Amino acid sequence: MPQELEIEFKNMLTKDEFIKLADYFNLKQDDFREQTNYYFDTEDFLLKQLRAGLRIRKKGSSFECTLKEPFTGIGLMETTDRLTASKADSFLKGEGPLAASEVNQRLEALKINIKDLNNIGTLITKRAEIKYEGGLLVLDHSNYGRTEDYELEYEVSNEEKGKATFLEFLASHSIPIRPAEKKIARLMNAKK
Repeated sequence: MPQELEIEFKNMLTKDEFIKLADYFNLKQDDFREQTNYYFDTEDFLLKQLRAGLRIRKKGSSFECTLKEPFTGIGLMETTDRLTASKADSFLKGEGPLAASEVNQRLEALKINIKDLNNIGTLITKRAEIKYEGGLLVLDHSNYGRTEDYELEYEVSNEEKGKATFLEFLASHSIPIRPAEKKIARLMNAKK
């Protein structure tokens, strides 16, 4: 998979706001798909210092490895490789190499030794996606450790237009602006 620029806006939701939005879009339990994110960094958190994040995501029976790096504005450059279930499982168990050629190239460019990567946490999300005003609106209910949270994301290709649309959406649903940290940051904060 090639590199891709990710531009998204995020806002934390209360459980009630999450339920109201799910009702507004007529979402049922079947519309929410479970995905598991396994996050990685070195013992001394070199990726965090670079404001980057590395995860393996399991959706159904498929796996992908994604490295997110800062880009311009609020954008993140994502490098993603698809993984076979056996290769992902082997790496997750610490029994094999990370079989993600594109991601490995970027990690090498960042001077990250793949052998130094450790699983720093797991986050399980139930996600529903809705096409909305030229972008993708995402409702997430995440669990990690003893913590659960609710989040709204809006993924777009135009930062300026996307921001205006997202803020209008929040206002039209009387949802206060509550900036959301990246999931990996919330996971790490919950471990403190």
